[in-house]
Amino acid sequence: MSDDPLPAPSPSPAPGRTTARTAAVIPAAGRGVRLGPGAPKALRALGGTPMLIHAIRAMADSRAVSLVVVVAPPDGAAEVKTLLDAHALPDRTDFLVVPGGDTRQESVRLGLDALPPGYDIVLVHDAARPLVPVDTVDAVIEAVRDGAVAVVPALPLADTVKQVEPAATPGDPEPVIATPDRSRLRAVQTPQGFDRATLVRAHETVTDNVTDDASMVEQLGLTVVTVPGHEEAFKVTRPLDLVLAEAVLARRRLNDGF
Repeated sequence: MSDDPLPAPSPSPAPGRTTARTAAVIPAAGRGVRLGPGAPKALRALGGTPMLIHAIRAMADSRAVSLVVVVAPPDGAAEVKTLLDAHALPDRTDFLVVPGGDTRQESVRLGLDALPPGYDIVLVHDAARPLVPVDTVDAVIEAVRDGAVAVVPALPLADTVKQVEPAATPGDPEPVIATPDRSRLRAVQTPQGFDRATLVRAHETVTDNVTDDASMVEQLGLTVVTVPGHEEAFKVTRPLDLVLAEAVLARRRLNDGF
């Protein structure tokens, strides 16, 4: 993988559903303290391979994704470049590593700034969701191609949800305020897909109450739509999640015969 900037793609034909080019931005600058001490979360091994590599491959598995931008820890870009060079990645996909910022929002913005011209659709994917299936990635891209400015994969909730008054002291009892209608709630995953110009505008204008990139687009007054998510696209945050991810990966390898 070259350290030189990527050349700008050739001019695209007139805008249309089948001509939009797609890039994925993977912010991987977080430490992941809930997984315990050690390497940053994105560099933790899953099946002997760093989670970040699994996440990159998950994006590159989509034939629609022609560029993956990895946003590394501010002082770890060289290490991440070396990591990518050490693992087999699809030849048809370009890869770029840039240093990130102090927050996820800043890291995504730096990833957007690094995109060459000619990419009209942008996916933002959590490095901590290493096992998202390619069908989910493709569904997000197709929804943007069909005209949505922001798309999120989402799952219905299995558990009843309670709204509470947070306790002043963690661990103290919390009074229940309401029980939302579960049928109207969804658990959101990544990759989230966007019309590039819309996502850039969101990062230029929205700074408060940011929980994910889709919520920034919501604050512009635009509609975000959902597509079906997948149970294997869960986020690896706690040690138990890592155990589950190892089990999913082992099952995949058994089913694929390798």
